[in-house]
Amino acid sequence: MKKQAVGQSMDRVDGRLKVTGAARYFADHQPEGMLYAALVCSTISSGRIAAIDTTKALRAPGVADVVSHLNAPPVPGYKLENPNPKQGLKIFYDDRIYSNGQPVAIVVANTLERAIHAASLVKVSYNQEVHQTDMAANMDKAFQNKNMKDYLRGEADAWKKAPVSVEATYNIPIEVHNPMELAGIIAHWETPDKLTLYAKTQGVKSVQQTLKNLFQLPEENITVHSQFVGGAFGMALRVWPMEVATILAAKKIRKPVKLVLNRKEMFTLVGYRPAAMQKIGIGATSDGKLTGITHEAVAVTSPYEDFTEAIVSMSRMMYACPNVNTHYQLVPLNLSTPVWMRGPGEATGAFALESALDELAHELNMDPLQLRILNHADIDPEKNLPYSSKYLKEAYEMGAAKIGWQQRSNTPRQLQENGWLVGYGMSSGVFGAGRGRATASATFKADGSLIVRSAAADIGPGTATAMVQIAADATGIDVKKIKFLLGESAYPEAPRQGGSSTVSTVGSAVNDVCLALQHKLGELATTGHPAFKNVQIADIKYEDGQLVAGTTRIGYTELLQQQQLPEVVVTTTSQGGEERKKYAMYSFSVHFAKVHVHPATGVVRIKHIVSVADSGTIVNTKTARSQMIGGVVGGIGMALTEEALLDHRFGRFVNNNYADYHVPVNADTPPTDVLFINKKDPVINPMGSKGLGEISLIGFAAAVSNAVFNATGKRVRDLPITPDKLI
Repeated sequence: MKKQAVGQSMDRVDGRLKVTGAARYFADHQPEGMLYAALVCSTISSGRIAAIDTTKALRAPGVADVVSHLNAPPVPGYKLENPNPKQGLKIFYDDRIYSNGQPVAIVVANTLERAIHAASLVKVSYNQEVHQTDMAANMDKAFQNKNMKDYLRGEADAWKKAPVSVEATYNIPIEVHNPMELAGIIAHWETPDKLTLYAKTQGVKSVQQTLKNLFQLPEENITVHSQFVGGAFGMALRVWPMEVATILAAKKIRKPVKLVLNRKEMFTLVGYRPAAMQKIGIGATSDGKLTGITHEAVAVTSPYEDFTEAIVSMSRMMYACPNVNTHYQLVPLNLSTPVWMRGPGEATGAFALESALDELAHELNMDPLQLRILNHADIDPEKNLPYSSKYLKEAYEMGAAKIGWQQRSNTPRQLQENGWLVGYGMSSGVFGAGRGRATASATFKADGSLIVRSAAADIGPGTATAMVQIAADATGIDVKKIKFLLGESAYPEAPRQGGSSTVSTVGSAVNDVCLALQHKLGELATTGHPAFKNVQIADIKYEDGQLVAGTTRIGYTELLQQQQLPEVVVTTTSQGGEERKKYAMYSFSVHFAKVHVHPATGVVRIKHIVSVADSGTIVNTKTARSQMIGGVVGGIGMALTEEALLDHRFGRFVNNNYADYHVPVNADTPPTDVLFINKKDPVINPMGSKGLGEISLIGFAAAVSNAVFNATGKRVRDLPITPDKLI
């Protein structure tokens, strides 16, 4: 039998295209007659536009037009929506300003340089109003919307009665998406009702649906291309107002228009991880059994949209605790709308919960790893369901052995190496293991090649590679003869790439369409090939690209040639069934960190990281390892460096560039060991694979924070952990 493809460290199928520059990202496309756009953005944070003077801009060389609320084509969907102001920002709809950096006009010219210059010539005057960008100063405005229901299991605030308890407040700042590829779009109205887009998106079908509703167009009249995406982390999960502005400009000018944001605009136009304040009370018996958890969270949103995420969800289900209550609110500020950022709300919540557990362990004088093992949940305490699979205890054991956890002292500030304080910390992570609905088509050609298509996305994890491996195992066809095509709205339906569900969802569709292809070949053989005349389809086996019945064998290719068929095409839709009602499905992670802290300067250096993933079958060990390391790097930023700073006098970011907003670099990233449990989940999907992208980051910041406490005896509850907080 042929060696299985799933589980191998296969090179990326598009790797050569990327390293040679042959891969074409959205901005690489050049429709005939294309013009370039630059935005004019608000310099105030709240108020109204009094006037826009475009005289000088329109006279500038190469300028085609300046589009604003004064002259933009109408968006039919705006009038169909509920007039409720919480429906999102309607770009160029009226004169209202909600945040600093909000687009107020878009300038189009025949070169990028001319567009940028002309944008600087647009003069906007405002009727300024008082703005609010300081969450701490606006806590009295906190509210719950309909999606933010309180949770109670057992008794509320039971932790207060516990023999040992901890109560603390944890804060994370705004974190900004800063992928290498900037956001943007190319919009081309080929006819007044036919729109073609080259987009940076995590879901071509979701873009198609959004614009179908906004512009009241037939779905088939909107074509979205997005074959390659240079990183996204969540910022490309939706259609942003600046993309709609570009589409409006292209409609008005009747030529293709390209907009690529600059780095400064990335801070205000494509979402961010919202700042959040969390208070956790947690109590236990003197021997460490949890008796109560209370988790209260308040996070930032925009004035025109209520953005919610699962900040308090981990506290409800991670540990066996009889009494848990959560409360989650929003504070609207004069900022643009946040969006899911890798690990989304779970990463925010995990920092608070896993830090509080470490604090509790310190109060108990107990090893924090043993505290977690003691309170391990054997069934989901929130849903009261068994887990489809859970090997978290094994992950704890593997990670502890690899990091050298036995060297850790339970008393802080006991270890030193070369004059630096040494600390060890750990934390857990969890994220729902999702499987949605997806469709795939498979085309098997008489030359032996297989092409599988689905409108999935690939923002970096190696989607096409995983799908080729899954298809190879399902069909027995060599991976070199298989192509997986994605990123086109013309392909069969697939959800957005987000929430760690692409392999589970689209991979299931690929597996199922390959099985359907084999069945189709079986039908062809039993109805048209003499050797299979008396064979039942159910009795046919499919091995290494051949149909086998007893001693009779025929290759897929031979079968098509015998029947003079150039190709066979099948399409299949796949989705989960009743298993979600019977099982709790999650991916789990455990992160360990060893840190050095300089006692005089407070500088933190992470020296060794061990991350363990319990995420079912690992489809591609090489790309999965890269996924884990990528999440860890994001976690290093969350823990030590990333913080978008606002000058509240103006409501403006002051470090909106790569020089002052510090993302982790190679020098910040220590040796990292990635370990996989790699045991098949028997329930979730045919591959037994669960999501990996989110758990690689969720919890990691707490592992670093806990290690810093172990090294120094100082607890930093406000991220990032900078030297000034340790001196």
